[in-house]
Amino acid sequence: MAVEWTGSDPELSLRLDRTLGEPLRVQLEGALRRAIQSGRLEAGERIPSTRRLAAELGVSRGLVVDCYAQLESEGYLSSRPGSVTRVAEGARSTPVARRPEIAPLLAPLPPGGVDFRPIQPDLSSFPRRDWLWALGEAGRRAPGSAFGYGEAQGSGRLREVLASYLRRVRGAVAEPELMVISGGFAQGLALVLDALAARGVRRVAVEEPGPAYRDVVTHRAGVEAVPVPVDEGGIDVGALAATGAGAVLLTPAHQSPTGVVLTPERRHAVLAWARERDGLVIEDDYDAEFRYDREPVGTLQGLAPDRVVLLGTVSKSLAPGLRLGWVLSPPGLVAAVGNGKRYADRGSPALDQLALATLLESGRFDRHLRRMRKVYGARRAVLREALHQRAPRVRVGGLAAGLHAVAHLPGDLDEERVVREAMARSVGLHGMSHYRIDGATRPPALVLGFGHLTEGAIGRGVASIADLLA
Repeated sequence: MAVEWTGSDPELSLRLDRTLGEPLRVQLEGALRRAIQSGRLEAGERIPSTRRLAAELGVSRGLVVDCYAQLESEGYLSSRPGSVTRVAEGARSTPVARRPEIAPLLAPLPPGGVDFRPIQPDLSSFPRRDWLWALGEAGRRAPGSAFGYGEAQGSGRLREVLASYLRRVRGAVAEPELMVISGGFAQGLALVLDALAARGVRRVAVEEPGPAYRDVVTHRAGVEAVPVPVDEGGIDVGALAATGAGAVLLTPAHQSPTGVVLTPERRHAVLAWARERDGLVIEDDYDAEFRYDREPVGTLQGLAPDRVVLLGTVSKSLAPGLRLGWVLSPPGLVAAVGNGKRYADRGSPALDQLALATLLESGRFDRHLRRMRKVYGARRAVLREALHQRAPRVRVGGLAAGLHAVAHLPGDLDEERVVREAMARSVGLHGMSHYRIDGATRPPALVLGFGHLTEGAIGRGVASIADLLA
Protein backbone atom coordinates (compact mmCIF):
# COMPACT_ATOMS: atom_id res chain seq x y z
CA MET A 1 0.00 0.00 0.00
CA ALA A 2 1.36 3.40 -0.96
CA VAL A 3 2.32 5.90 1.73
CA GLU A 4 -0.23 8.70 2.01
CA TRP A 5 1.85 11.87 2.17
CA THR A 6 0.01 14.60 4.02
CA GLY A 7 0.55 18.31 4.49
CA SER A 8 2.36 20.23 1.79
CA ASP A 9 3.27 18.83 -1.61
CA PRO A 10 5.63 15.82 -1.41
CA GLU A 11 9.05 16.35 -2.88
CA LEU A 12 10.31 14.29 -5.83
CA SER A 13 13.95 14.18 -6.92
CA LEU A 14 14.23 14.30 -10.72
CA ARG A 15 17.10 15.53 -12.86
CA LEU A 16 16.94 17.44 -16.11
CA ASP A 17 20.12 17.93 -18.17
CA ARG A 18 20.04 21.22 -20.06
CA THR A 19 23.24 20.39 -21.91
CA LEU A 20 21.51 17.68 -23.92
CA GLY A 21 19.76 18.32 -27.18
CA GLU A 22 16.70 16.43 -25.91
CA PRO A 23 13.72 18.69 -25.01
CA LEU A 24 13.10 19.15 -21.27
CA ARG A 25 9.52 17.88 -21.56
CA VAL A 26 10.74 14.62 -23.15
CA GLN A 27 13.33 14.24 -20.38
CA LEU A 28 10.70 14.83 -17.68
CA GLU A 29 8.25 12.36 -19.21
CA GLY A 30 10.97 9.73 -19.47
CA ALA A 31 12.14 10.27 -15.90
CA LEU A 32 8.62 9.91 -14.52
CA ARG A 33 7.91 6.80 -16.62
CA ARG A 34 11.08 5.13 -15.32
CA ALA A 35 10.28 6.05 -11.73
CA ILE A 36 6.84 4.45 -12.06
CA GLN A 37 7.94 1.41 -14.03
CA SER A 38 10.75 0.60 -11.60
CA GLY A 39 8.51 0.91 -8.55
CA ARG A 40 10.27 3.98 -7.21
CA LEU A 41 6.81 5.56 -7.27
CA GLU A 42 4.14 3.13 -6.08
CA ALA A 43 0.64 2.71 -7.43
CA GLY A 44 -1.70 5.16 -5.70
CA GLU A 45 1.17 7.36 -4.49
CA ARG A 46 0.61 11.10 -4.63
CA ILE A 47 3.06 13.09 -6.78
CA PRO A 48 3.89 16.82 -6.56
CA SER A 49 1.50 19.39 -7.93
CA THR A 50 2.41 20.91 -11.28
CA ARG A 51 3.23 24.21 -9.56
CA ARG A 52 5.57 22.58 -7.02
CA LEU A 53 7.41 20.39 -9.54
CA ALA A 54 7.82 23.29 -11.98
CA ALA A 55 9.37 25.40 -9.22
CA GLU A 56 11.73 22.62 -8.14
CA LEU A 57 12.94 21.94 -11.70
CA GLY A 58 13.04 25.57 -12.80
CA VAL A 59 10.70 25.05 -15.76
CA SER A 60 7.36 26.51 -16.75
CA ARG A 61 4.23 25.14 -15.13
CA GLY A 62 2.73 24.62 -18.60
CA LEU A 63 5.52 22.18 -19.46
CA VAL A 64 4.73 20.08 -16.37
CA VAL A 65 0.97 20.26 -17.07
CA ASP A 66 1.55 18.93 -20.59
CA CYS A 67 3.84 16.19 -19.25
CA TYR A 68 1.25 15.03 -16.68
CA ALA A 69 -1.47 15.03 -19.33
CA GLN A 70 0.62 12.87 -21.65
CA LEU A 71 1.41 10.35 -18.90
CA GLU A 72 -2.23 10.26 -17.85
CA SER A 73 -3.25 9.45 -21.41
CA GLU A 74 -0.71 6.59 -21.39
CA GLY A 75 -2.14 5.19 -18.16
CA TYR A 76 0.76 6.08 -15.87
CA LEU A 77 -1.03 8.81 -13.88
CA SER A 78 -4.59 9.44 -12.76
CA SER A 79 -6.33 12.56 -11.54
CA ARG A 80 -9.74 14.01 -10.90
CA PRO A 81 -10.82 17.66 -11.08
CA GLY A 82 -9.99 19.38 -7.79
CA SER A 83 -7.91 16.45 -6.56
CA VAL A 84 -4.22 15.52 -6.45
CA THR A 85 -2.44 13.56 -9.16
CA ARG A 86 -1.45 10.00 -8.32
CA VAL A 87 0.33 7.07 -9.89
CA ALA A 88 -2.28 4.95 -11.66
CA GLU A 89 -3.05 1.44 -10.45
CA GLY A 90 -1.28 -1.24 -12.51
CA ALA A 91 1.17 1.22 -14.07
CA ARG A 92 4.28 -0.64 -12.91
CA SER A 93 5.88 -2.86 -15.55
CA THR A 94 9.06 -4.16 -13.87
CA PRO A 95 8.42 -7.23 -11.67
CA VAL A 96 9.18 -6.92 -7.98
CA ALA A 97 12.59 -8.38 -7.16
CA ARG A 98 12.49 -11.30 -4.75
CA ARG A 99 13.53 -10.02 -1.35
CA PRO A 100 15.77 -12.13 0.89
CA GLU A 101 13.75 -13.82 3.61
CA ILE A 102 14.51 -12.90 7.21
CA ALA A 103 13.06 -15.25 9.78
CA PRO A 104 10.61 -13.50 12.13
CA LEU A 105 11.49 -13.34 15.81
CA LEU A 106 8.11 -14.79 16.68
CA ALA A 107 5.94 -17.06 14.53
CA PRO A 108 2.42 -15.61 14.24
CA LEU A 109 -0.70 -17.40 15.42
CA PRO A 110 -4.12 -17.22 13.76
CA PRO A 111 -6.35 -14.36 14.99
CA GLY A 112 -7.88 -15.17 18.34
CA GLY A 113 -5.13 -17.60 19.27
CA VAL A 114 -3.36 -17.75 22.62
CA ASP A 115 0.43 -17.73 22.52
CA PHE A 116 2.28 -18.58 25.73
CA ARG A 117 5.46 -17.01 24.36
CA PRO A 118 7.91 -16.53 27.22
CA ILE A 119 9.84 -13.46 26.11
CA GLN A 120 7.28 -10.68 26.13
CA PRO A 121 5.92 -8.35 28.83
CA ASP A 122 2.46 -6.82 28.64
CA LEU A 123 2.96 -4.20 25.94
CA SER A 124 -0.54 -2.80 26.45
CA SER A 125 0.56 -1.75 29.95
CA PHE A 126 3.47 0.34 28.73
CA PRO A 127 3.22 3.60 30.72
CA ARG A 128 2.62 5.84 27.72
CA ARG A 129 1.59 8.88 29.71
CA ASP A 130 4.63 8.68 31.98
CA TRP A 131 6.96 8.07 29.05
CA LEU A 132 5.57 11.00 27.06
CA TRP A 133 5.86 13.15 30.18
CA ALA A 134 9.49 12.07 30.59
CA LEU A 135 10.23 12.78 26.92
CA GLY A 136 8.71 16.24 27.28
CA GLU A 137 10.62 17.01 30.47
CA ALA A 138 13.87 15.75 29.02
CA GLY A 139 13.44 17.74 25.82
CA ARG A 140 12.54 20.88 27.74
CA ARG A 141 15.44 20.71 30.19
CA ALA A 142 18.22 19.43 27.94
CA PRO A 143 20.80 21.94 26.71
CA GLY A 144 21.44 22.13 22.99
CA SER A 145 24.71 20.25 23.41
CA ALA A 146 22.75 17.16 24.52
CA PHE A 147 21.64 16.62 20.93
CA GLY A 148 25.15 16.34 19.51
CA TYR A 149 27.02 13.06 19.02
CA GLY A 150 27.89 12.97 22.70
CA GLU A 151 29.80 10.23 24.46
CA ALA A 152 29.80 6.77 22.92
CA GLN A 153 29.34 5.35 26.44
CA GLY A 154 25.99 7.09 26.61
CA SER A 155 24.41 10.01 28.38
CA GLY A 156 26.36 10.92 31.48
CA ARG A 157 23.10 11.77 33.22
CA LEU A 158 21.53 8.39 32.46
CA ARG A 159 24.66 6.52 33.54
CA GLU A 160 24.68 8.47 36.80
CA VAL A 161 21.02 7.72 37.53
CA LEU A 162 21.30 4.07 36.46
CA ALA A 163 24.37 3.52 38.65
CA SER A 164 22.47 4.87 41.64
CA TYR A 165 19.43 2.74 40.78
CA LEU A 166 21.47 -0.45 40.42
CA ARG A 167 23.21 0.16 43.73
CA ARG A 168 19.91 0.78 45.49
CA VAL A 169 17.73 -1.91 43.92
CA ARG A 170 20.07 -4.64 42.71
CA GLY A 171 22.97 -4.42 45.15
CA ALA A 172 25.45 -3.77 42.35
CA VAL A 173 28.78 -2.02 42.65
CA ALA A 174 28.13 0.63 40.03
CA GLU A 175 29.84 3.82 38.94
CA PRO A 176 28.82 5.92 35.92
CA GLU A 177 32.25 5.74 34.29
CA LEU A 178 32.04 1.92 34.21
CA MET A 179 28.75 1.89 32.29
CA VAL A 180 27.97 1.83 28.57
CA ILE A 181 24.42 2.41 27.32
CA SER A 182 23.50 -0.14 24.65
CA GLY A 183 20.73 -0.63 22.12
CA GLY A 184 19.13 -3.40 24.17
CA PHE A 185 20.50 -6.63 25.60
CA ALA A 186 21.62 -8.26 22.36
CA GLN A 187 23.86 -5.35 21.44
CA GLY A 188 25.28 -5.20 24.96
CA LEU A 189 26.16 -8.90 24.82
CA ALA A 190 27.66 -8.53 21.35
CA LEU A 191 29.85 -5.64 22.52
CA VAL A 192 31.16 -7.69 25.45
CA LEU A 193 31.81 -10.75 23.28
CA ASP A 194 33.70 -8.69 20.71
CA ALA A 195 35.82 -7.16 23.47
CA LEU A 196 36.60 -10.62 24.85
CA ALA A 197 37.36 -12.05 21.41
CA ALA A 198 39.86 -9.24 20.86
CA ARG A 199 41.59 -10.47 24.02
CA GLY A 200 41.80 -14.00 22.71
CA VAL A 201 38.72 -15.58 24.32
CA ARG A 202 37.46 -18.24 21.92
CA ARG A 203 35.16 -20.33 24.11
CA VAL A 204 32.18 -19.00 26.07
CA ALA A 205 30.24 -21.32 28.35
CA VAL A 206 26.45 -21.08 28.24
CA GLU A 207 23.75 -22.61 30.42
CA GLU A 208 22.06 -25.77 29.13
CA PRO A 209 19.16 -25.34 28.83
CA GLY A 210 19.70 -21.64 28.48
CA PRO A 211 18.33 -18.42 27.03
CA ALA A 212 17.22 -18.50 23.41
CA TYR A 213 19.46 -15.52 22.61
CA ARG A 214 22.55 -17.73 22.87
CA ASP A 215 22.76 -17.52 19.09
CA VAL A 216 24.33 -14.10 19.68
CA VAL A 217 27.34 -16.04 21.01
CA THR A 218 27.48 -18.52 18.15
CA HIS A 219 27.26 -15.76 15.55
CA ARG A 220 30.36 -13.94 16.79
CA ALA A 221 33.29 -14.69 14.51
CA GLY A 222 35.67 -17.18 16.09
CA VAL A 223 33.68 -17.65 19.33
CA GLU A 224 32.36 -21.07 20.32
CA ALA A 225 29.38 -21.56 22.67
CA VAL A 226 30.01 -24.48 25.04
CA PRO A 227 26.91 -25.86 26.84
CA VAL A 228 27.13 -26.53 30.59
CA PRO A 229 24.27 -28.36 32.35
CA VAL A 230 21.93 -26.65 34.80
CA ASP A 231 20.21 -28.47 37.67
CA GLU A 232 18.13 -27.40 40.67
CA GLY A 233 21.06 -25.43 42.09
CA GLY A 234 21.95 -23.63 38.89
CA ILE A 235 24.96 -24.19 36.63
CA ASP A 236 27.24 -27.16 37.29
CA VAL A 237 30.48 -25.42 38.25
CA GLY A 238 32.53 -28.62 37.97
CA ALA A 239 31.40 -29.06 34.38
CA LEU A 240 32.11 -25.37 33.76
CA ALA A 241 35.70 -25.79 34.92
CA ALA A 242 36.19 -28.66 32.48
CA THR A 243 35.17 -26.61 29.42
CA GLY A 244 38.31 -24.50 29.16
CA ALA A 245 36.05 -21.48 28.50
CA GLY A 246 37.33 -17.98 29.14
CA ALA A 247 33.90 -16.61 30.02
CA VAL A 248 30.48 -17.86 31.08
CA LEU A 249 27.04 -16.38 30.38
CA LEU A 250 24.72 -16.74 33.39
CA THR A 251 21.19 -15.85 34.50
CA PRO A 252 21.79 -16.39 38.25
CA ALA A 253 18.83 -14.57 39.82
CA HIS A 254 16.17 -16.44 37.79
CA GLN A 255 17.71 -18.91 35.38
CA SER A 256 16.32 -18.73 31.88
CA PRO A 257 14.35 -20.81 31.20
CA THR A 258 14.22 -23.20 34.19
CA GLY A 259 13.57 -20.49 36.79
CA VAL A 260 16.00 -21.89 39.37
CA VAL A 261 18.18 -19.58 41.47
CA LEU A 262 21.95 -20.05 41.59
CA THR A 263 22.65 -21.23 45.14
CA PRO A 264 24.99 -19.23 47.41
CA GLU A 265 27.54 -22.04 47.35
CA ARG A 266 27.63 -22.10 43.57
CA ARG A 267 27.77 -18.32 43.39
CA HIS A 268 31.03 -18.38 45.30
CA ALA A 269 32.23 -21.37 43.28
CA VAL A 270 31.60 -19.57 39.97
CA LEU A 271 33.51 -16.53 41.19
CA ALA A 272 36.36 -18.75 42.39
CA TRP A 273 36.45 -20.33 38.91
CA ALA A 274 36.65 -16.86 37.33
CA ARG A 275 39.58 -15.85 39.54
CA GLU A 276 41.50 -19.11 39.06
CA ARG A 277 40.86 -19.19 35.31
CA ASP A 278 41.32 -15.43 34.88
CA GLY A 279 37.86 -15.65 33.33
CA LEU A 280 34.82 -13.42 33.21
CA VAL A 281 31.19 -13.90 34.20
CA ILE A 282 28.60 -12.22 31.97
CA GLU A 283 25.50 -11.76 34.15
CA ASP A 284 22.11 -11.31 32.48
CA ASP A 285 19.84 -9.59 35.01
CA TYR A 286 16.86 -9.92 32.70
CA ASP A 287 13.71 -10.02 34.87
CA ALA A 288 14.84 -9.53 38.47
CA GLU A 289 12.35 -6.66 38.93
CA PHE A 290 9.45 -9.11 39.10
CA ARG A 291 9.60 -11.31 42.20
CA TYR A 292 6.71 -12.92 44.04
CA ASP A 293 7.45 -15.68 46.56
CA ARG A 294 10.93 -14.83 47.76
CA GLU A 295 13.22 -12.08 48.94
CA PRO A 296 15.17 -10.19 46.28
CA VAL A 297 18.31 -11.89 45.00
CA GLY A 298 21.15 -9.42 44.56
CA THR A 299 23.45 -9.37 41.58
CA LEU A 300 26.48 -11.61 41.29
CA GLN A 301 28.33 -8.50 40.15
CA GLY A 302 27.94 -7.03 43.64
CA LEU A 303 30.15 -9.82 45.02
CA ALA A 304 32.96 -9.49 42.45
CA PRO A 305 32.78 -6.34 40.33
CA ASP A 306 36.25 -7.07 38.96
CA ARG A 307 35.12 -10.42 37.50
CA VAL A 308 31.51 -9.84 36.45
CA VAL A 309 29.95 -7.85 33.61
CA LEU A 310 26.34 -6.95 34.43
CA LEU A 311 23.94 -6.64 31.49
CA GLY A 312 20.53 -5.05 31.96
CA THR A 313 17.70 -3.69 29.87
CA VAL A 314 14.24 -2.13 30.10
CA SER A 315 12.81 -4.71 27.68
CA LYS A 316 10.88 -6.53 30.42
CA SER A 317 10.30 -3.64 32.82
CA LEU A 318 9.03 -1.20 30.15
CA ALA A 319 9.10 -2.49 26.55
CA PRO A 320 11.61 -4.13 24.18
CA GLY A 321 10.82 -1.58 21.47
CA LEU A 322 12.66 1.14 23.42
CA ARG A 323 15.95 -0.65 22.62
CA LEU A 324 17.70 0.62 25.75
CA GLY A 325 20.05 -1.41 27.90
CA TRP A 326 23.33 -1.08 29.76
CA VAL A 327 26.65 -2.80 30.30
CA LEU A 328 28.32 -2.42 33.72
CA SER A 329 31.92 -3.55 33.18
CA PRO A 330 35.02 -4.18 35.26
CA PRO A 331 37.48 -1.27 34.92
CA GLY A 332 39.74 -3.22 32.57
CA LEU A 333 36.99 -3.90 30.02
CA VAL A 334 34.92 -0.74 29.85
CA ALA A 335 37.16 1.05 27.31
CA ALA A 336 36.92 -1.84 24.85
CA VAL A 337 33.13 -2.03 25.25
CA GLY A 338 32.78 1.74 24.89
CA ASN A 339 34.92 1.80 21.76
CA GLY A 340 32.85 -1.05 20.34
CA LYS A 341 29.72 1.02 20.88
CA ARG A 342 31.35 4.00 19.18
CA TYR A 343 32.21 1.95 16.10
CA ALA A 344 28.79 0.26 16.04
CA ASP A 345 26.53 3.32 15.99
CA ARG A 346 28.20 6.27 17.77
CA GLY A 347 25.75 6.03 20.68
CA SER A 348 22.08 5.43 21.46
CA PRO A 349 19.40 8.12 20.88
CA ALA A 350 20.06 11.05 23.19
CA LEU A 351 16.49 12.08 23.98
CA ASP A 352 15.39 8.54 24.86
CA GLN A 353 18.34 8.21 27.22
CA LEU A 354 17.47 11.46 28.96
CA ALA A 355 13.81 10.42 29.15
CA LEU A 356 14.73 7.14 30.86
CA ALA A 357 16.89 9.04 33.35
CA THR A 358 13.98 11.38 34.05
CA LEU A 359 11.56 8.48 34.47
CA LEU A 360 13.87 6.68 36.91
CA GLU A 361 14.64 9.78 38.93
CA SER A 362 10.99 10.86 39.19
CA GLY A 363 9.85 7.65 40.89
CA ARG A 364 7.37 6.90 38.11
CA PHE A 365 9.44 3.90 37.02
CA ASP A 366 9.24 2.39 40.52
CA ARG A 367 5.51 3.07 40.60
CA HIS A 368 5.07 1.30 37.27
CA LEU A 369 6.99 -1.74 38.53
CA ARG A 370 4.87 -1.96 41.69
CA ARG A 371 1.72 -1.92 39.60
CA MET A 372 2.99 -4.52 37.15
CA ARG A 373 4.09 -6.89 39.94
CA LYS A 374 0.45 -7.05 41.03
CA VAL A 375 -0.76 -7.57 37.45
CA TYR A 376 1.77 -10.30 36.69
CA GLY A 377 1.28 -11.90 40.09
CA ALA A 378 -2.44 -12.29 39.41
CA ARG A 379 -1.79 -13.82 35.98
CA ARG A 380 0.77 -16.16 37.46
CA ALA A 381 -1.79 -17.35 40.01
CA VAL A 382 -4.37 -17.98 37.28
CA LEU A 383 -1.89 -20.04 35.25
CA ARG A 384 -0.86 -22.13 38.23
CA GLU A 385 -4.45 -22.80 39.29
CA ALA A 386 -5.59 -23.59 35.73
CA LEU A 387 -2.83 -26.16 35.30
CA HIS A 388 -3.53 -27.61 38.74
CA GLN A 389 -7.23 -28.05 37.98
CA ARG A 390 -7.04 -29.17 34.34
CA ALA A 391 -3.64 -30.88 34.10
CA PRO A 392 -2.84 -32.29 37.55
CA ARG A 393 -0.10 -34.56 36.17
CA VAL A 394 1.94 -31.49 35.14
CA ARG A 395 4.42 -30.19 37.71
CA VAL A 396 4.79 -26.41 37.56
CA GLY A 397 8.01 -24.66 38.55
CA GLY A 398 10.02 -21.52 37.95
CA LEU A 399 7.30 -19.26 39.33
CA ALA A 400 9.20 -17.48 42.10
CA ALA A 401 9.97 -14.58 39.78
CA GLY A 402 9.79 -13.41 36.19
CA LEU A 403 7.17 -13.66 33.46
CA HIS A 404 7.17 -17.37 32.65
CA ALA A 405 6.63 -20.77 34.24
CA VAL A 406 8.01 -24.20 33.44
CA ALA A 407 5.50 -27.03 32.99
CA HIS A 408 7.29 -30.34 33.55
CA LEU A 409 5.34 -32.91 31.52
CA PRO A 410 4.87 -36.56 32.48
CA GLY A 411 7.55 -38.76 30.95
CA ASP A 412 5.07 -40.57 28.70
CA LEU A 413 4.16 -37.37 26.81
CA ASP A 414 5.95 -36.32 23.65
CA GLU A 415 6.95 -32.65 23.83
CA GLU A 416 7.01 -32.08 20.07
CA ARG A 417 3.60 -33.68 19.59
CA VAL A 418 2.05 -31.54 22.34
CA VAL A 419 3.47 -28.38 20.79
CA ARG A 420 2.37 -29.38 17.28
CA GLU A 421 -1.18 -30.34 18.24
CA ALA A 422 -1.60 -27.24 20.38
CA MET A 423 -0.62 -25.07 17.41
CA ALA A 424 -3.35 -26.77 15.38
CA ARG A 425 -5.75 -25.45 18.05
CA SER A 426 -4.30 -21.92 17.79
CA VAL A 427 -2.43 -22.23 21.08
CA GLY A 428 1.26 -21.40 20.97
CA LEU A 429 3.41 -23.57 23.23
CA HIS A 430 7.19 -23.46 23.49
CA GLY A 431 9.09 -26.62 24.31
CA MET A 432 12.15 -26.79 26.51
CA SER A 433 14.02 -28.35 23.58
CA HIS A 434 14.09 -24.89 21.98
CA TYR A 435 16.43 -23.83 24.78
CA ARG A 436 18.87 -26.72 24.34
CA ILE A 437 21.73 -26.53 21.89
CA ASP A 438 21.24 -30.16 20.89
CA GLY A 439 17.43 -29.77 20.67
CA ALA A 440 16.82 -32.72 23.00
CA THR A 441 13.17 -33.19 24.00
CA ARG A 442 13.78 -35.30 27.12
CA PRO A 443 12.76 -34.72 29.77
CA PRO A 444 9.69 -33.11 28.18
CA ALA A 445 8.74 -29.64 29.41
CA LEU A 446 7.06 -26.44 28.26
CA VAL A 447 8.13 -22.85 28.92
CA LEU A 448 4.90 -20.90 29.39
CA GLY A 449 4.94 -17.12 29.26
CA PHE A 450 2.06 -15.39 31.01
CA GLY A 451 3.11 -11.74 31.29
CA HIS A 452 1.49 -10.54 28.07
CA LEU A 453 -1.73 -12.60 28.39
CA THR A 454 -4.90 -11.56 30.16
CA GLU A 455 -6.26 -13.81 32.88
CA GLY A 456 -9.11 -14.83 30.58
CA ALA A 457 -6.73 -15.74 27.75
CA ILE A 458 -4.63 -17.85 30.11
CA GLY A 459 -7.70 -19.78 31.21
CA ARG A 460 -8.90 -20.32 27.64
CA GLY A 461 -5.47 -21.41 26.48
CA VAL A 462 -5.04 -24.01 29.21
CA ALA A 463 -8.61 -25.29 28.69
CA SER A 464 -7.93 -25.74 24.96
CA ILE A 465 -4.95 -28.03 25.53
CA ALA A 466 -5.89 -29.74 28.81
CA ASP A 467 -6.53 -33.08 27.13
CA LEU A 468 -3.08 -32.96 25.48
CA LEU A 469 -1.49 -32.74 28.93
CA ALA A 470 -3.68 -35.44 30.51
